[in-house]
Amino acid sequence: MENPSLGALDPLDRDLVDGVLAPGAGQRRALAKTITLIESTRADHRQRAQQVLAALLPHSGRAMRVGISGVPGAGKSTFIETLGVYLIDAGKRVAVLAVDPSSSVSGGSILGDKTRMELLCQREAAFIRPSPSAGSLGGVADKTREAMLVCEAAGFDVVIVETVGVGQSETTVAGMVDIFVLLQLPNAGDDLQAIKKGIVEIADLVVFNKADIDGAAAERGRSQMQTALTLLRPASPNWRPPVLCVSALAKRGIPEFWAEVEHYRATMSETGEFDEKRRRQSVAWMWNLIDSGLHQHFRQHPAVRAALPGLSHDVAEARTTPGAAAQRLLSALIDPSGSDLPKE
Repeated sequence: MENPSLGALDPLDRDLVDGVLAPGAGQRRALAKTITLIESTRADHRQRAQQVLAALLPHSGRAMRVGISGVPGAGKSTFIETLGVYLIDAGKRVAVLAVDPSSSVSGGSILGDKTRMELLCQREAAFIRPSPSAGSLGGVADKTREAMLVCEAAGFDVVIVETVGVGQSETTVAGMVDIFVLLQLPNAGDDLQAIKKGIVEIADLVVFNKADIDGAAAERGRSQMQTALTLLRPASPNWRPPVLCVSALAKRGIPEFWAEVEHYRATMSETGEFDEKRRRQSVAWMWNLIDSGLHQHFRQHPAVRAALPGLSHDVAEARTTPGAAAQRLLSALIDPSGSDLPKE
């Protein structure tokens, strides 16, 4: 049955939707163009993107969403490439949404994940999309969730989200995936250090990579992490995060890792938590977009733009407090006439 929302699309966007949904070589080009449209900051593109997403939404939701996080040097790209090749050999289609950090000076990103995943790039059943973080907090790009839905609609069985790897702030990805995997390095600290890392509390699976370099250190780290996790309250009463040792470079431990992922999905599905988690994530993402939209509306509001330079200067020169300045700007948003502004 034809999706009724397709009738509202202009021919160009309908071609994008048809291209994403259709099997074959033409799908990859349509997939890339659709994600580019979604990532655009132009107002007209945003409106088109929402219409395209509405048309694709009924076809999404069937993939396993896997988030991969870890500090720089943990071997995330190598791990994802080895995992992706393994899954494709098992008959699955794999999409990788890799996020590279944007420079705080130039604003640019290297976007080198396709270079680091050379073997995976050569597979027809793989799609790799690097995106700049562009200042987004939480280790993922602003439109990663929407791009994930597009990949699901395109028929990919597994969607892997690789975060920038900046440390403890890297938690937003956990709010958009089914299973959140934390990659660790051997000799990265003892069990007390592990507890202090807040990111550990939301991990569904912990992996010590590069076990081929120092197997004893990897096993020691695994044991210490497992002990540390017993001191933390698990996110689900039905799942205690396992800790594994793997070597992505030597291709060891990958089947065992994916077996744990499938075990996690089966366990959470049996209790109803899998679908409930997705529902909570969708509502939370709606509020995230509301917050983002309000922030953008605030900065573009004429009364705020008029008052912002002067108040910013007063705060910098210590003539007013940041709290008082923020209150005046928020009041300007509510009452542009200024009658509601607090008097100093």
